[in-house]
Amino acid sequence: MNTLLRDFSLSAVVAGFIATVISYAGPLVIIFQAAKAGGLPHDMLSSWVWTISIGSGVLGIVLSLRYKVPIIIAWSAPGSALLVTMLPDISMNQAVGAYLVSSVIILLVGLSGAFDKIIRKLPAAISAGMLAGILFRFGTGLFVSVKEQPWLVLAMLGTYLLFKRMMPRYAVMAVLVVGVAIAVASGELHSEALVIGLATPVWTTPEFSWQVILGVAFPLMMVSLTGQFVPGMAVLRNDGYQTPASPLISSSALGSLLLAPFGCHGLNLAAITAAICTGKESHEDPSKRYVAGIFGGVFYLLLGVFGATLVSIFTAFPAALIAALAGLALLAAIGGALSAAMSVPEDREAALITFLVTASGMSFLGLSAAFWGLIFGIAAHLLLTLKRAPGSLPVSSSVPIKEKQPAR
Repeated sequence: MNTLLRDFSLSAVVAGFIATVISYAGPLVIIFQAAKAGGLPHDMLSSWVWTISIGSGVLGIVLSLRYKVPIIIAWSAPGSALLVTMLPDISMNQAVGAYLVSSVIILLVGLSGAFDKIIRKLPAAISAGMLAGILFRFGTGLFVSVKEQPWLVLAMLGTYLLFKRMMPRYAVMAVLVVGVAIAVASGELHSEALVIGLATPVWTTPEFSWQVILGVAFPLMMVSLTGQFVPGMAVLRNDGYQTPASPLISSSALGSLLLAPFGCHGLNLAAITAAICTGKESHEDPSKRYVAGIFGGVFYLLLGVFGATLVSIFTAFPAALIAALAGLALLAAIGGALSAAMSVPEDREAALITFLVTASGMSFLGLSAAFWGLIFGIAAHLLLTLKRAPGSLPVSSSVPIKEKQPAR
């Protein structure tokens, strides 16, 4: 405690607060869309918000204190996006069963220390293509919502672009403020839905279905490892922190496993918001930035306790505001995923196939588009990169073509 008091700084506290607020301003919206798609009652949605908030808060505080590094834990935004497409077709009990399986696999990966080996085996372009496909509908949803409330959505889009140019860190927060202000001024905010109340955990008995496990647990595990832990570790390494990946992955998976029956779909390392706490804005001295991770966790706990209030606030927002906020909050993630998917020339076609299959929303044999996106992408990658037998000629070289001499 004496060390914490000595290292305390207001800038670190502010960094932790901003990181937490941005987490709620953007990724939380996707959970509300998933809950709406699945027709979940308010008490179950409130429990979901409670679990991801409490889990993120406790893990962030404990890990930051343990390693003296600003560890920011958050829920999986790509995982939430995956559930938007899945929950209409599966029950919450089946989803919880998939959460448990996914958490167990990630826990084993963390304990075994096989994280780096697995990531090296799976082509990064394939993972990025699947992630881009999962997030694609949120990007298009942003512009579809223009038809419903053009002035609201266009004002939010303009605010996002303006802040991206001047103050990119606060772009999502500014979009939320502008969107709410316009909704209140135009009478679109449903104030009758607002309530002040504490969240109460709701137990959901898991059900296990092999189709749901393959269609949800496997893609959820992949997007968590490749879409969250990889960039999360990259943020830490970029700012000079050499914290081992294994205990961070194992701790996050164990937290997810314990909280899954109450609605937690997955806890993992944050990346975008973590960069706020690991950089110089938090503190000039890297050894004192862990304070930002601790206070980020404290703010998670405070907001998580009032999960019912958070649910009512987001319920009061007009649908177009939610769709626009989700789309804008994920624009950078969509762009980054598409860029990574197309960055390796030899994997470009396989990544494109993965993206198209996943974005199509197709379902076959009871398995989700995300699963089939991975299967088709990996199959295309293997076929396109399969080494030919020694001495064989490429198809294009089997028939010699006499070059035409240029005219003189």
